[in-house]
Amino acid sequence: MELPDFMSYKDKFSKKKFVEKISRIAKRAGAKLVYAALILYYTLQSKSVSIKDKAIILGALGYLISPLDVMPDAIPIAGLTDDLAVLIYVLKKIWVDVSDEVKEKARTKLNDWFDEDEIKEIENLFEE
Repeated sequence: MELPDFMSYKDKFSKKKFVEKISRIAKRAGAKLVYAALILYYTLQSKSVSIKDKAIILGALGYLISPLDVMPDAIPIAGLTDDLAVLIYVLKKIWVDVSDEVKEKARTKLNDWFDEDEIKEIENLFEE
C-alpha cells in the first residue's frame, strides 16, 4: 500500500478532535490502531521529542482525524486500514524516542475501551 501525503493533514489535528475521534471509533478500529494513536498522542506531548518528529506525528494524527482520506472511515473494515498504515509508519520512525512511560500510559488508557483479550493484539504492533 502506498502511503498518502499524510503531512498535508497536520493542520487538521487538535486535542479535542483526537479525543472525540478515538472515543467514537475505538471498538471498530481495534486495539492496535488505538494503541498506536495513543502512543503518538502522548509522545507528541513529550518535551524530549524533536520538532521534526512532532511534525510527522501531527501529520499522522491529523490524517486519522480527517474524514477525507484515501479510504473513507465509513467503509467497514477497509476504511481504517490506511489510517493504521500511516500510524504504524510514523510509529516505526519515532519508536526509539517513545518512552516506557508513554507506552504504559497508552496501554492503561486502552483499558477504558477494550477487554484483556482485545488488548492482546497490541503485542504484535508492527505486524500486519
